[in-house]
Formats: sequence, structure tokens, C-alpha cells
Amino acid sequence: MACILALDQGTTSSRAIVFDDEQRILGSAQRPFEQFFPQPGWVEHDPEEIWQSQRDVAIQAIANAGLRAADISAIGITNQRETTIVWDRRTGKPIHNAIVWQDRRTAAFCESLRVAGHESEVLARTGLVLDPYFSASKIRWILDHCDGARDLASAGHLAFGTVDSWLVWQLSNATIHIADASNASRTALFNLHTQAWDDDMLALWDIPRSMLPAVVPSSGDLARSVITGLNGIPITGIAGDQQAALFGQACFEPGQAKCTYGTGCFVLLHSGKQAIISKNRLLTTVAWTINGTTEFALEGSVFIGGALIQWLRDSLGLIERSSDIETLAAQVSSSDGVVFVPAFAGLGPPYWDPDARGALLGLTRGTTKSHIALAALEGIAFQVADVFTAMQDDVNRPIASIKVDGGASENRLLMQIQASLLQTKLIRAERHESTALGAASLAGLAVGVWKDRDELAALWRSGESFTPAENDTALERRRELWKQAVNRIRSSLPADIAQ
Repeated sequence: MACILALDQGTTSSRAIVFDDEQRILGSAQRPFEQFFPQPGWVEHDPEEIWQSQRDVAIQAIANAGLRAADISAIGITNQRETTIVWDRRTGKPIHNAIVWQDRRTAAFCESLRVAGHESEVLARTGLVLDPYFSASKIRWILDHCDGARDLASAGHLAFGTVDSWLVWQLSNATIHIADASNASRTALFNLHTQAWDDDMLALWDIPRSMLPAVVPSSGDLARSVITGLNGIPITGIAGDQQAALFGQACFEPGQAKCTYGTGCFVLLHSGKQAIISKNRLLTTVAWTINGTTEFALEGSVFIGGALIQWLRDSLGLIERSSDIETLAAQVSSSDGVVFVPAFAGLGPPYWDPDARGALLGLTRGTTKSHIALAALEGIAFQVADVFTAMQDDVNRPIASIKVDGGASENRLLMQIQASLLQTKLIRAERHESTALGAASLAGLAVGVWKDRDELAALWRSGESFTPAENDTALERRRELWKQAVNRIRSSLPADIAQ
């Protein structure tokens, strides 16, 4: 029996899962870590805590599986994307907290580049729009706001990495500085067409090339762990979390799609070997690079998905457990005109409004907690529907079904609302850990645990499905209210990018 260790470093916790060659879970461990909000719209993590929590749960997961490091065939890594870490190569110490993908502090600078006419070039080269979401503006901010950072960078002493780079650096005891192509494609510095760092983009963002990691495939002989407790295990798979989920959901053919309902919601459509540039301001991203071949995906990201339910639980005390939201929302048949736009971190595609803020509209004296709960679930579903509509328009064909995963996909009411909104069948995977499974699958392919993708596809199992309700006119009316609410919070946007 071959065993693969998947490291799943997420936005709010670090997890590790040991899979066997039948993709069964043998052991796992998970640890949350602290979130920092220094100012409104700013989100940070402690890079050292990211590493320590990920190392500890990896060792614990192996122990929980009743195994030793020597029993593990390979490590696969998947990670929160775009989150930016800059450290001193000489000491290995970060020069600033990690700036998280949700962070909006660079919105004004990104807007200045857009006004100056740079967005079309950025989009054509990188597949991305000018937005604080991506790593480039975060790197520049750190260089401009940390004392002496630019001098250190000019001397070649600073290293940049997304979280995959940071973990490999630590696992290899500061000897390997790499990023896989899927993570590199989320920086706004990587040229989709040349599959290399782009000198013009580096100049635009004023970032020295010396800071950047080497770009490697998503599956292959990439590095080796040399730390205590994980010593000697090869690292053979790396992918950003959403690309890993696409792989874990066995979406190997063009036209297959998945949506992960996690902290945010992420819709990815496998687009094959051609990078499709969206006309609706969706993102073009590397799905993975395997055996010298790069495949692409079209992506729409909802910044606040399951995080909205966490906020209702932790900040408002509306529910005690996240799972309580479904029971509370099911107590009413309609949100009674209440609309929740959870733009806590701005609005993502197709709107791309970093200055938007959340809004709860339509309240009356008759509004109850149940109405707010249902409006929250609908707010998640409406955001995904906006992305899905734009995606179908980009590919000029209907998407017959979509595979779903992530914690919030366990909410049956949310899934039924979503299916009816999309008028598309939702298929929930039997195995819920699609992101970690994707990382394990990429790693296992490289060491021969699975011989090819056909073998992986045969292991995939569907769980519960959700069929759209026909002619749900009440839901469509509520979607119209949603669109009106979105327009209200976007009133200051320049007319030329209003949708």
C-alpha cells in the first residue's frame, strides 16, 4: 500500500491528510491560526505560524495514520493562493507579515495603473485584471513600506514566495526556492504564453527578478523534505488550492467545471491547452503543468463565501455553529425582501470593485434572524451565479453540470438554491477533501502510485446531486433585487467598467 501526505495550507487553518492508493483517508490533523486585521480592508497572517502549524499537523497526521515518515511515498502541497510572503534569504525571517489574498490595501495603486491604461497589457500577458487580489501589488507594497527593503532586494537578499514557495523553503531547510506554474500564474508577473516571468510586468510593478522563485511543474521530482519528522520524503506535487480542487474533482477534460465553497467560492472551468482570455473580466489561469504540457482554466472568484457564515457566527452571534445556518434559514420560505451583499473584501469578478463594502438591505420591523440567514445563503449563491453567467458567455455554450466541494457545499439548502439559480445540476463529490486529494493525486502521479489520469478518474465517486427547480420565478425576482443592491454599493465606480 502506497501512502501520500497532502499538506493543505488554507486561509484560516493548516491541514494535513494521509491518503492511501485507493484515495482513502488514513489519518489527518488540522490547526487554525490567527487572522490579523490591522486596518479596515487589510488582512495578514504570521508566516512563521503558517509554517509551524503546517509542520505540526503534517507530523500529527502521519502519527494518526499509525505510520512513520519512511512509510510516506511523497508529499503533495496545496495552498491559499496570491498570499504574499517576503523574507531575507540570509536569515530565513520574513520582513513583514504575509499579506493575504483578501487584502485590499493596494486598491488605489491598482486603480492608478488601470487609469493609466495598463490593464489591457496585464490581461493579455497574465490573464489577470488589475486588482489588489494578486501578488504583484502586495510585493511592491512590502518593498515600499519596510525600511531598507528595496536596498536588500537590490542586493539579492530578499525572496518572494506564495505560500507553496514558503513551505518548500522551510521543508528543504532553506535550500529550494520554487513555485509551481499554477501559483506563479496568480502573481500578475507570469506570462501565460511564454510560461515564464515577464520582464515588462516586473518593470511595471518595480519588482527585481532576483526575488522570484524558479517555476516548476505541478507534478514531478520537485524537492525533498529534510526536516525532523518528515525527513527524506520527496515533494512531488504542488498546486494552488483551486487548481488542486479541479484536479481532485477529476475535471481533466475541457468543459468540465467545479465550484469550491470555502472561505470564498471559486468556479473553475477546464479550458484545455489554450488560454481563453475572458471578455467578462474573469481570470485565465494555469490549471497545472504535467510532463511538459500546460493546461488552463477560466476562473471566477467570490471573495466572501463560507466566511460570511463564520462572520454571522463569530461576530454577530446569530448562530452557534456554522451548520445551524441551514436550519435557521429553512424556517422561512422567502427572505421577505432582505438582500445581503457580502462584499467585506470588495467585489470580485465580474465586477472587480475593491472599494465595495458589504450591505444588508430591505430590513423591516418584521425581519427575523431566519430572513437574514436565508438572505446570507442567497448572497453566496447570487455571487456564484454572477460568475457562472459570465463564464457561460465566455465559452459560448451551456455548462451541463458542475462538481461542488468545500465545507459550505454540505449545506443542502444552499446547494438547492444554487442549482435552481444556475439551472444546472450540481454534483457533490463523495470524498469531500477535493483540494487535498488533488495535491495528493499530483504527487502520486509523479512517483507512480497512479499511472495516469484515467486511473484517477476511475477512483472519483459522486455523492448527492441537486437538480434545479423549474420556473422558480420567486427566486428570479430575488435575484433582481440582488442586482439592484449590488448597483447601490457600486455607485462610485467609473462608468466604463460598470457591468
